[in-house]
Amino acid sequence: MTQATQHSGGCHCGKVRYEVNVDLDQPLISCNCSICGKTGSILAFVPKSEFRLTAGDDGLTDYLFASKTIHHLFCNTCGIRSFGRGVGPDGTEMVAINVRCIDDVDLDKLKVNKYDGKSV
Repeated sequence: MTQATQHSGGCHCGKVRYEVNVDLDQPLISCNCSICGKTGSILAFVPKSEFRLTAGDDGLTDYLFASKTIHHLFCNTCGIRSFGRGVGPDGTEMVAINVRCIDDVDLDKLKVNKYDGKSV
């Protein structure tokens, strides 16, 4: 069993930056729902306590749709969706990290599972 390690990430222009403790050896999610499929997100989920926004809170735009329970946040300058906020099935506040937005990650070394969000 591996442990979470601290990583930094953010949007394309650098306005939005964060630090996150995440285990990138865990299976990650590639979802085909209407938003993830179009943005190409690869997601890791962490409790809110493992995430810290270090810059750009004032540069985030919140997009809600469908059930309006997941806050799809994106940089209002470059449009990149580097993370989102929601609540897990057990009620825990969670952050969904777009792993593609973590600095210096080799995507070819990650285990990615497909999730059929279109059918949900």
